[in-house]
Amino acid sequence: MATLTPEPPLLVRGLLVPDPAVETYRVAPGGSTVLRLSGDDRIRIVDRHGGQVAEVTALGPDGGEEPEALGLRADAPATVYPGASRVARLLDGDGPAGNSVSLVAERDTQLVVAAPGGRLIDGEVPATELWIEVRRAVPRRREELELPPPLAEPRLDFRVDAATAQSYEVREGEYIQVIDVKGRQCSDFLAFNRQKLESGSERGLDATVTRTLMGNAYPQPGLYRKFFDLDMDPLCEVVQDTVGRHDSFALACQAKYYEDLGYPGHINCTDNFNGALRGFEIAPRKGWAALNFFYNTAFDSGQLMFSDEPWSRPGDYVLMRASTELVCASSACPDDIDPSNGWEITDVHVRVYPPENRFSMAVARRVTADAPAVLTQETAFHSRTSALTESFVEYRGYWLPHCFNNEGAIAEYWACREKLAVMDLSPLRKWEILGPDAEALMQKTVTRDIRKLSVGQVVYTALCNETGGMIDDATVFRLGQDNFRFVGGDEYDGVWLREVADREGLHVNVKPATDQLHNLAVQGPKSREALASFVWTPPTQPSLTELKWFRFLIGRIGGYDGVPIIVSRTGYTGELGYEIWCHPSDGEAVWDAVWAAGTPLGLKPLGLEALDILRVESGLIFAGYEFDDQVDPFEAGIAFTVALANEEDFIGREALLERKEHPQRRLVGLELEGNELAGHGDEVYVGRRRVGVVTSGVRSPTLRRTIALCRMSVQYAEIGTEVEVGKLDGLQKRLPARVVRFPFYDPEKTRPRS
Repeated sequence: MATLTPEPPLLVRGLLVPDPAVETYRVAPGGSTVLRLSGDDRIRIVDRHGGQVAEVTALGPDGGEEPEALGLRADAPATVYPGASRVARLLDGDGPAGNSVSLVAERDTQLVVAAPGGRLIDGEVPATELWIEVRRAVPRRREELELPPPLAEPRLDFRVDAATAQSYEVREGEYIQVIDVKGRQCSDFLAFNRQKLESGSERGLDATVTRTLMGNAYPQPGLYRKFFDLDMDPLCEVVQDTVGRHDSFALACQAKYYEDLGYPGHINCTDNFNGALRGFEIAPRKGWAALNFFYNTAFDSGQLMFSDEPWSRPGDYVLMRASTELVCASSACPDDIDPSNGWEITDVHVRVYPPENRFSMAVARRVTADAPAVLTQETAFHSRTSALTESFVEYRGYWLPHCFNNEGAIAEYWACREKLAVMDLSPLRKWEILGPDAEALMQKTVTRDIRKLSVGQVVYTALCNETGGMIDDATVFRLGQDNFRFVGGDEYDGVWLREVADREGLHVNVKPATDQLHNLAVQGPKSREALASFVWTPPTQPSLTELKWFRFLIGRIGGYDGVPIIVSRTGYTGELGYEIWCHPSDGEAVWDAVWAAGTPLGLKPLGLEALDILRVESGLIFAGYEFDDQVDPFEAGIAFTVALANEEDFIGREALLERKEHPQRRLVGLELEGNELAGHGDEVYVGRRRVGVVTSGVRSPTLRRTIALCRMSVQYAEIGTEVEVGKLDGLQKRLPARVVRFPFYDPEKTRPRS
C-alpha cells in the first residue's frame, strides 16, 4: 500500500525540516484543485481514504484541454470541474487507503484534479478527499511562492517586504486579509479610527479594553471576535483565522527589547511603524501596543511570558472586517534573535476587499499536524437555525447555536423534558466501514462485542488505545453484513481506525461521511408523536412507532418518493428521543418537516447550553471533561460498554483487565449545598487531601439543586461520602457536597426506553 509521503527526517531546532521542492495540496470531496506546473515536475495523487476516483486533465495557457502534457488520454466525461469536458479517470474506485498514481509534466501546463462522488443517502459512493504531492524539478524561489487565491477581487493587493512596515487606509465594511507568505513569520497590526484622527484624537486598538469587553485573552471568530479602542468603540472584527494562535499581550518589538539583549541599533517594528504612520500625523512611540498576528506567545505555570516558533504555515491568514473608516499599518517583523519568526525573516502580504463581499465566519482545524487546514463550516440546517438566533459557537469545525432568541437555555431545557425539542448535531463525525473485514475492524477497535450486533441495531461503545485510555466514545450502526457506520465526536477517530486496519492487514475501507450525513436530534416525551406523523417506512423496515431503543430504520419523509432519511432511536438528553440523518442538500426539507409536525406539540429549538444541563443530569459523558486518552471507560462511568467477558481480543483489553482489578478513580455524582456552581477542573477535598476533580457541573432545574460529575478516588466514592469542592485556591473557599447516585435524573432510564 502506498504511503502519502516518506517519513520526515529528524527534527532540527524542534521544527520539521522543509523540502523546498515538495508542495502538498488538498482536493476537497466533490471539488477540484488547479495547479500550475513546469516541465519535469513530478506529481503524485493520493487517495487518502480509499475507494475514491480522481478525474485528471491539463489545461494550456488559453484554457484549452491538453491532457497529453501529463501523458494522459482524456476518455471520460468531466463531472466536477466546469472548465473541462473530458478527463482521465485515475485511481481505483475500490482501491485501498493510500492508493496513489504518479505523473510527470512534459511541459508547462495547469493540472486539474477533481474528486467526484454521489449521495451516500441514495446508496451511491460518496466523494472523499484527495491529496496532490508535487515535487518541483526546480524549487521555486521565495518570490515565486504562490499565495492563496484571492477571496474576491481585492481593492488593495500589496507586499510588506521582510523587516519593513506599511500603512494603508481602509473604508468602513471593507475586509483586511493579512497573509503569512512563507510561514512562521509574525506580523504586527495597528488600526486607528480615521474620523477621530481628523478631529485630533488618536484612538487605536487597545488590547486591555478588548480583553475586558470580550472576556477573553484571544478575541476570535464567534462570540469573542471584536477589537475596540480606548473609547470602547469597535474598530474591526475577526472573520476568518487559519492559525488560531496569536499574541494580544505584548508590545510590538521595539529598540529597548533588542538593546536589553545586547543588540543596540537593531531594526524593529515600532520604529518601522513610526515611519510608516508619519504621513498621518500620528505621534511616534517607543513601543506600539499592536495586535501581533502569528506570534506564538503564552504564559507558563509561573505566569511568565515566553515565545516559541509560530504555528503559521505558508499561506495562512487572518481576515478582518473594518467596523469604521480606518488607518492601518502592517509589519513583517524583523526579529531574528529569538524563535518569534522561526529564525528566518520573510514577507507578509495584505489584501483589502470591498464591503459588498460576504465571507463566512470561520477558524481552521487540523485533524493531525500534517493534515490540511479546514475552515469552520455551516451545517445543512444553518439557514433555519440562523433565522432563530445569532448566538453561535464553533464546535468541532461547525457553527452550532448556543441558545435561541426569546427562549434561552432554561426554556429550551423544559421543552425537552416536558414536550419536545430539536437540535442540530451535524458535527458528529461519521465513517462508513466497508469491506469483508469491516466486522473484524470494529471487533478489534471498540470495547463492545460487535459480532452480537444485528442489522438495524445501534450500540454505544468506547474506542480505546493500548493503555486503556479512551480515544472517544461512539455509536456503531450495523447496516449490513460487511457495512457499519461509526459515529464519534472526534475527527481523529477515522485516522485511528485506518491505522489499525493497515497494521492488521485488514481488507476494509474507512470512508469519512460527515459531509454526506447531517443530523437532527428530536428529543422529548412527544418526539414519537411528532415523527410518526411524517416518517414513512417500507414493509421491510419497522415503523416509527415500532422502533425500539438503540434501533434504526431507513425511510422517507411523507411517502415512498419523499426525501430519504435514516431515523435512529438514540439521543443525548436522557429522554425518549430520535435522531434523523439526511444528506445536507435535504437539510432544509427535514427541518421543515420536523418543525411543522412539532410546533403544535410545543416544539422548541435546543442549543448547546441547554444540552449541557440535560446531559449532566442524565449522567452522559463528554470528551475532554469526563474522559480523555488517560481515562479508561471504568473511570469515565461507562463500564457497561466494556465486554471483558468476551475472550476475543480488542485494543486495550489487557490494560482494561488490569485497571478493573486495581481501580484508582471512579466517576460519581455530587450534590452541593447552596446554589454556587462547581466547574470543570475544580478540585474536591476531604480536609486538606485532594481526593477528586469535578468534570462537569450545572444547576438542575428539575432537581432544584446544584449537581456535578466528579472523578473521585475510589476510597471516597461510596454514596453518602461528605466532601468539599474547592474554589479560589481550594482552601479559602469550600462548597460542601456529598456523593450521590447518578444519573441524577431518571436513574433507571425508563424515559428513553418508554
